[in-house]
Amino acid sequence: MTAHPHGHTISEAGFTLAGNYPEADPSGGLEETLRLFEFAEEIGFQVAGIRQRHLERGVSSALTFLAAATQRTDTIRLETAVVPLGYETPFRLAEDFATVDALSGGRLNVGISSSAPHGDLLRHLGRGEEEAVDPYELISRFLEAVEGRALGPDITTPYGPQTPRVQPHIADLRDRVWLGGGSARSVRWAAQRGLKLLLGNITASASGDDFETAQRTHIDDYYAHHSGPGAPSVGVERVILPLDSATSSQRARYTAFAESRQARTEAPVGGHVFQRDLFGTADDIVERLLADPAIDGRTELRIALPYALALDDYRQILSDIRHAVLPRLGWVPAASALVPSA
Repeated sequence: MTAHPHGHTISEAGFTLAGNYPEADPSGGLEETLRLFEFAEEIGFQVAGIRQRHLERGVSSALTFLAAATQRTDTIRLETAVVPLGYETPFRLAEDFATVDALSGGRLNVGISSSAPHGDLLRHLGRGEEEAVDPYELISRFLEAVEGRALGPDITTPYGPQTPRVQPHIADLRDRVWLGGGSARSVRWAAQRGLKLLLGNITASASGDDFETAQRTHIDDYYAHHSGPGAPSVGVERVILPLDSATSSQRARYTAFAESRQARTEAPVGGHVFQRDLFGTADDIVERLLADPAIDGRTELRIALPYALALDDYRQILSDIRHAVLPRLGWVPAASALVPSA
């Protein structure tokens, strides 16, 4: 484990969730998720992230959702966690990211991955191209589009001659690209291209290391090989379920959730290892985080909220973590928070 001068502190913290909704009421569920983004900003979190889930009752278009979130928030950074590039056209995705970033006033974290989930079900609804493109080649094309380099000589437009490049052109948008990874290849690839790195609660473990050791190895490898103009950054997801202010029914739901996931943490599955959820009192959770080798004073925390809970559940989880956990780890809420520090 690499030691860092700041000890076990967390400088920036946020959350991510899937934005679930009932089959018959997607608008109601999406509205509740927008309200959660507003709440997180009010209590001082620095980042609010949305997953992109396909073929599920969750947000299937992260950027469409975040476009709405730009109009409901003012200061919190908005994050896609993550958009799988397997179904995207790189230049069109770059246009969408740039547009939402402009709407947000420069608050967007560009989270992407090389995956294409449910490929066996969705392939026939895709582009139908014969070319088999390596997923990392798609990311390279996306990065080139985001950079906004001229694609040729000026073109004629209704606004007069114009440089042909992705519009709107956001000069620093490439510096805010985060690659969702967990394999040795994805970590090294992100580092060598100067990208930021998002790590979940599952990671590859070629040598059979436990989750914490394997993830720390990935983080150290990332920092050792990072190059390029952007500053290196790592964000890690942790499922955190504090019980301090939970009602009896919430405690029952959280307990059932944590117990249902415990078995997968006991042995590697297909070369991957899972982290045990942080479940219990604030004291229990602080103890776990203090012992977590990824929480090193540099790493940003992303609270991974469980699927299919109610808005009141999410508010209780975030509030307990904000007031009872994070301040004991050196975290300070955003200066724009509308409530005083605990």
